[in-house]
Amino acid sequence: MKFDDYPIAGAIKKNLAAAGFKRPTDIQFKAIPSILKGEDVLAVAQTGTGKTAAFAVPVIHRIHKSKRPGSPAGIQCIVMVPTRELAGQIGAVFNTLSRHTRVTPFAVFGGVDQDRQIARLKGGIDVLVATPGRMFDLISQGAITLFRVNTLVLDEADRMLAKGFLEDIQAVKKKLPQKHQTLFFSATIDKEIKKLAFSQVKTSAIRIQIAPDNPVSRNVSHWVVEMEMDDKRFFLRRFVRDHENERILVFVRTKVRAERVARALERENILSATLHGDKDQAERTRVLARFKAGEEHILIATDVSARGIDIPNLDYVINYDLPDNPENYVHRVGRTGRGTRKGQAFSFCSPREKPLLNQIQALINEEILIHSVTPQEYAQILLDPKDTQGLRQMILSHEAGERKKSRKKSKKFRRSG
Repeated sequence: MKFDDYPIAGAIKKNLAAAGFKRPTDIQFKAIPSILKGEDVLAVAQTGTGKTAAFAVPVIHRIHKSKRPGSPAGIQCIVMVPTRELAGQIGAVFNTLSRHTRVTPFAVFGGVDQDRQIARLKGGIDVLVATPGRMFDLISQGAITLFRVNTLVLDEADRMLAKGFLEDIQAVKKKLPQKHQTLFFSATIDKEIKKLAFSQVKTSAIRIQIAPDNPVSRNVSHWVVEMEMDDKRFFLRRFVRDHENERILVFVRTKVRAERVARALERENILSATLHGDKDQAERTRVLARFKAGEEHILIATDVSARGIDIPNLDYVINYDLPDNPENYVHRVGRTGRGTRKGQAFSFCSPREKPLLNQIQALINEEILIHSVTPQEYAQILLDPKDTQGLRQMILSHEAGERKKSRKKSKKFRRSG
């Protein structure tokens, strides 16, 4: 089936074709007809499978079809998201897919000038994409009214519910007309969060789950590389030098580590950019835009960028630190291998991170392949590329350590025998 076969406005079909959409993905194929009918939907699908278009296309069509010249202005759809970056990205998708239609979308989020957002809202919009904090600020100021809203969308619903936004969601639903459509979309969702989600939709809601056994997209090949914690910077240096001019997204655990890793690369004359919560929104937007445009080749980020951010043609994801929350692993590696493209992800795992790796493997229901590194290769990676001396001694030392471990195991075996 092609998008041309769907009962949607011709302008939307043209926008889809111009954006490179030819055939619907599984989640789009299953979700679009139900949303067009006005049914509640709770959908779980892997990252990079086109979830945003799955709800944007039918929402835009329904508003376009119902809107007539002279009809009263007002927001008809709210899309609630957990992060500023995701709000900006989804707003951009709605802008692209609603060209030449009667639908006006707009995204609001914190960290930027509120007055400009208020001025834009006064001009009249149909679709509001928003983070909860900024949206409630604007509601309290009377800049946003909800009496005409007929569709509520929660993207990254698991995080919205897990992060304590349930009260915010319930507060919004109380302000909506009694008869409205609720759509939940996410890449991961556990049993507890699923119960909360079910409590917010009609009992007749359509439940869609794509690839439930493994939430990691089939387009993503992912491996673990075992190493000592203090050796990670050397492995990253080697990886970057082996993949010059390719775009690499590096995930770290904290803001401090993001800056520390960037400085370590800088000492090796390797330039990178950082993205984390300590940067103001204007700078975060600027950094992400430069990386998406290919003006920066290496981006070091905390989990602020793990969810929902669509980076065209991203070559590699590196988990410099394994995430504390195993679900963030799915969202991190899902930044590559999006749509029909293939992607690769490598996770640097130290001995102390093995429990985190076990949690991730339990979540995705499979054992992640180990990318083996020989003692010689390991020693070579630790060397400064400018240093041509000492490699032989380093290899010998490493091999001596391995032999020592082997002898200890052998003695322990003989004693147990």
